[in-house]
Amino acid sequence: MKRPRPPHAASPVSSRPPKPAAKVGHGLARVLSKLGYCSRSQGEALVREGRVCVDGRVIRDPEHRTDAATMRLTVDGHPVSAERRVVLMLNKPRGLVTTRDDPEGRDTVFRCLEGLDLPHVSPVGRLDKASEGLLLFTNDTTFAQALLDPGQHAPKTYHVQVDGLPDEALLTRIAGGVEDRGEWLGTLSVRLLRQGDKTAWLEIVLGEGRNRHIRRLLDAFGLETLRLVRVAIGSLELGDLAKGQTRELSADEIRCLAIRRD
Repeated sequence: MKRPRPPHAASPVSSRPPKPAAKVGHGLARVLSKLGYCSRSQGEALVREGRVCVDGRVIRDPEHRTDAATMRLTVDGHPVSAERRVVLMLNKPRGLVTTRDDPEGRDTVFRCLEGLDLPHVSPVGRLDKASEGLLLFTNDTTFAQALLDPGQHAPKTYHVQVDGLPDEALLTRIAGGVEDRGEWLGTLSVRLLRQGDKTAWLEIVLGEGRNRHIRRLLDAFGLETLRLVRVAIGSLELGDLAKGQTRELSADEIRCLAIRRD
């Protein structure tokens, strides 16, 4: 009599938990911002107010995972799609703050954009109220973040009028940098442009800027900053753009700014 075959042994069950499925998309407010429709904070407000629908359904969670490539977005019933990429420069006048809304009611740089046919754009970096010159705006958040990355090393060139007549020895000391309140305020270069009887104009190039970097640096060496004008970012020059005027950058200019300088 044949013995019955033993049943096949069951396959061992893995004790490893299954891998979680990869998350698709980003938070809804962030998606609205990346599409150039509005800022992230404005997107959060729109979502919480129930004005945003995803695939026909009202979403009130700003962090709701959303894939703009496969989902249909509307705000107040109107479709939202990616805006054309815009990068423009402004010759910022003195006296304007670099923000969209100022709680103190001061004029902002967006006054210079009034009447222009633009998607939602934001400043790339800042110039303080008393500073002038080249300021960039864009609706491309990826481009903006890359340009602001310290690893990008896009040098920024400033022309600065100072109350004093620094000699070569002092210029060499300024170029060497100084520590102020725990921060190192360095430069890539400093040179004399011209001088009068009591004041001088310097060209200062920074690799990475800190809050009021140049003003603090010069103050540490006994020089008061009278005017501060940013004239270039990388190879992009302010040129003869009139005060308060804007122009869009060409594709070649954008490409040059986006080149990493590691």
